[in-house]
Amino acid sequence: MPKCSKTSRMIDNSCVFKPAASGGWVRCALLGALLCWPVVTHAGRDIGQDEALRLVEQGTIESLNVFIADALERFPGRFLQAELELDDGRYIYEIEIVTQERRVMELEYDAATRELLDVDEDD
Repeated sequence: MPKCSKTSRMIDNSCVFKPAASGGWVRCALLGALLCWPVVTHAGRDIGQDEALRLVEQGTIESLNVFIADALERFPGRFLQAELELDDGRYIYEIEIVTQERRVMELEYDAATRELLDVDEDD
C-alpha cells in the first residue's frame, strides 16, 4: 500500500486502503456479519466465573475439574474451553475438547447431577 499523507488520502483514491490486500475483505465480511446477521439467542443464560464459584462453594454444582477429567477420560486429548449456563432451571456445563485424532467434541453435562446429557462432534 502506498504511503500517503492525510491530505492525499482525501483526494487520491490510490491511497485508500484496499480491503483485498492483507485479508481486509475477510475483516469487512466478518464485521458486516456481526452488524447485519440476525441475532440468535441462547436457550439459557451464561454463568460467569464469580457466580460459578459461588455455586460450587454452595454445593449447588460440581467443580468444572470433575467434568473436564470425565470428558478427557471418554475422549483422550486436550481441553479447549468450557461454558456454564442456566437452561430451564438446570445448570449445564458445555465442555469442548480436541481428541488425539483432531476431532473437536462437545460434551454437555448436568452440573448438579454429573449426568452426561449429550455428545456432539463439532464440524
